[in-house]
Amino acid sequence: MRQHIVCLTFDFDAMSGFVSRGLTTPTAISRGEFGAVGAQRILGLLRRFGIESTWFVPGVVIDTYPELCERIAEEGHEIGHHGWTHVPPADLSREQEHAGLVRGNEAIRRITGARARGYRSPAWDLSPHTVELLLAEGFVYDSSMMGHDYLPYHARQGDVVELEEPIRFGPRTALLEMPVSWSMDDHPHFEFVRYGSAILPGLRPGSGVLENWIDDYRYMARELEFGIATYTFHPYVMGRGHRMLVLERLIETLAREGAEFLTMEQAAARFVAREPASGR
Repeated sequence: MRQHIVCLTFDFDAMSGFVSRGLTTPTAISRGEFGAVGAQRILGLLRRFGIESTWFVPGVVIDTYPELCERIAEEGHEIGHHGWTHVPPADLSREQEHAGLVRGNEAIRRITGARARGYRSPAWDLSPHTVELLLAEGFVYDSSMMGHDYLPYHARQGDVVELEEPIRFGPRTALLEMPVSWSMDDHPHFEFVRYGSAILPGLRPGSGVLENWIDDYRYMARELEFGIATYTFHPYVMGRGHRMLVLERLIETLAREGAEFLTMEQAAARFVAREPASGR
């Protein structure tokens, strides 16, 4: 049976991404603060379409906006782990990374009653220890890597990567990878960022980005019997008026074309049920 799944995912970073980069002036904080405005707009849109989604939220954001995060959970959306802060695991020691996993899960448990089943690393940059730590903490899936575009796969441990040698791949683990892509993320298309002398221009018109996002789904539906298209949005980016219209048109188009909207946990379970060997 053909199954074409869409996962709408929202990285509710608010100001944590700016703070992790040392940007703590009032304007930087207010820029992240708009994420709370955008989150409420997005929740209203999802409720109108009857869609359940997945929100990856740093622990510091949960404790900054507890009532809003409780609303996200109460309206049927999955809350995934997105670090305690927004510092990428690759920039942390093993002990710091582990402590952040534990502390972030404590925050998630306070608002949902259970620990997160899924994880997405800040900035999509895992450390050599991340897979091991996620397995030890009982996570079912990760959504930070890019080894496929439409099909989950099992994360590896222990790759040996040296400049002058062929890569030696490590063994597969039980951790299911739900892959992502920068091209299906709103941030690089839309957000203007300036760090010192580096400038990421962003601010693209929504029509071209929307066309790309729709065509990514259409290619999957044409070429694969089963596939999962994962879109990544940030409320402080996607919550702007003209981009909310882009998100609305994306949902309307994919719904007309037969997409099934699931949370990432639901999609992971669907994949394992369809491909029993993947669970071994």
